[in-house]
Amino acid sequence: MQLMWLKFAWHNSLRNRRRSLVTVSIAALGTAAILLAGGFALSTYQGLAEMAARSTGHLVIANPAQFDKDEDTPLQHGLDNADPLRQSLLADPQVRQVLPRVEFSGLISNGDKSTVMMATGIDPDSEFAVKGPFLSVTAGEVLATQSQSAEVMLGEGLAKSLKAKPGSSLTLLASTADGALNALDVQVKGVFSTGVPEMDLRFVYTDVATAQKLLNSKRISSIGVFLARMENTGPAQQRWAAAYPDLKVKTWLDLAFFYQAVRNLYNRIFGALGLIIGVIVVFVVTNAMAMAIIERTREIGTLRAMGTLPRQLLHTLGLEGMVLGGVGALAGALLALAVTAFLLVVPFEMPPPPGQTKGYPLLITFDALMYLATMGSMVLLTVMASVWVARKTVHMPVVEALSHT
Repeated sequence: MQLMWLKFAWHNSLRNRRRSLVTVSIAALGTAAILLAGGFALSTYQGLAEMAARSTGHLVIANPAQFDKDEDTPLQHGLDNADPLRQSLLADPQVRQVLPRVEFSGLISNGDKSTVMMATGIDPDSEFAVKGPFLSVTAGEVLATQSQSAEVMLGEGLAKSLKAKPGSSLTLLASTADGALNALDVQVKGVFSTGVPEMDLRFVYTDVATAQKLLNSKRISSIGVFLARMENTGPAQQRWAAAYPDLKVKTWLDLAFFYQAVRNLYNRIFGALGLIIGVIVVFVVTNAMAMAIIERTREIGTLRAMGTLPRQLLHTLGLEGMVLGGVGALAGALLALAVTAFLLVVPFEMPPPPGQTKGYPLLITFDALMYLATMGSMVLLTVMASVWVARKTVHMPVVEALSHT
């Protein structure tokens, strides 16, 4: 019986092919627009999440004061005897690598000119092995742990400001952990670009040993823990927070303020876009069904006179809306899939975001749940619009419907 009514609705929708085609086209374009915008947002979220986790680690472990208070002297809130903690974390099968970091600021000089630097001491071999090419090296080479001399990598803007290149000698000046002033001669190993000019103008990388020698302390600022899977972040945080109650364990999400800001912005933008598209689809379907019902008022009256119940007519007209919405939603989903596959085969480069110098590939993420939810919503909107328009006509007195012109 249900198939008979569905077949009836299908033939009714074909009675005015032009109007049905317009309705289906609007539903298809609306579905495709929502899916492509949503896929782009998901791709952006995934890219930013991976970038944030790759930058800090999935988890960051430090003394609570390191996150909550400012330091009066370098490494005031740093970790003592971090090696046993590092070895304990590495014993966990879910951990890929544990990276120590020493963060400090000071001055860097070429002898004639000094400028402010924001420096980070890292374990070079492990850092670059785990993170991969997270820096774009424009000159020279990356740092190595087994170096015979103190070496640094400079941001591109900083190297240009100091007229430095690989092999140049510079001097780092910073306050020690005791509050004294210390200087250390270093050699430039490489020049890199992060894609953010403001960071490239101040950023310096060196190894942990060089940073500790300059700051006259064996402490480190924090430990970054890189897990095998991002999904393990929450359970690992709970496990280690209980195991190390004197320390604070934060996730990459707690520290990814840029990611959270972008996600909140995109949610508002694409939420408004989806709402606008939904309203347009409802108006188009409502208009199409209203015209169809007005033209068929006498037909509806005849069916009523033959004993057809109003709810049966509403059911039929709702099925017509479902047919139009379903065909449009399916066509839109196929169009979105085609565009998604096309972008994988033929890459397009997006322009650089504000404040950056490098673009990024345009990718659309396929998410089955998003596709099902969007298609279901589109069908539901068309059914509701059809029933809303038809409800008055199907309840019209039979005599009035039969005499309608």
